[in-house]
Amino acid sequence: MSLRAHLFSRELLPALFAFVLLALATLAIDALLHALGLLWIGRWLGIPGTLLILSSTAYSLRKRKLIRHGKPATLLRWHEALAWLGSLLVLVHAGVHFNAILGWLAVCAMLINVASGLTGQFLLDRSRRRLEQAREQLRERGLDEAELNEQLYWDSLTFDAVRQWRVVHFPITAAFAVLGLAHIVVILLFWNWR
Repeated sequence: MSLRAHLFSRELLPALFAFVLLALATLAIDALLHALGLLWIGRWLGIPGTLLILSSTAYSLRKRKLIRHGKPATLLRWHEALAWLGSLLVLVHAGVHFNAILGWLAVCAMLINVASGLTGQFLLDRSRRRLEQAREQLRERGLDEAELNEQLYWDSLTFDAVRQWRVVHFPITAAFAVLGLAHIVVILLFWNWR
């Protein structure tokens, strides 16, 4: 297997698969609700979807030391799963029948946020693996810890630079949060409260 094929199948394909699975699951659930005449359920899925997305922020709060409980690695896995599942519910809530510009903008921002999160997951996993492979190769050559750290200095800078992807992800998340909050406020203001 060529290096390019290996890179695609092992590293890029899982992130792409998660995004495509999100779209297919949304379409399948939406079609099922239509077929069963249960469209009203979709209208209410935005609430648990939003709550799941909000609960996924525990990882970010822990990383910034705003909360002290939980292991960061475990919270990261929960962040990925809860954000994906919450996004699925919000997409089913939106359905394929948008009727307001704010809804369109919020869903587009959410999809960009999901794509950004999957990109970050891909980049971080790839850099961690590369750094660990380099560390193992240098250990096999018999380097002591000081020499090993000296050799890995530039690789670790690359790893740190990739981690700075969050500088891009955070504003995307903030834009999604503002649009989602605006959508919720508008719904509450103009809901037919009979």
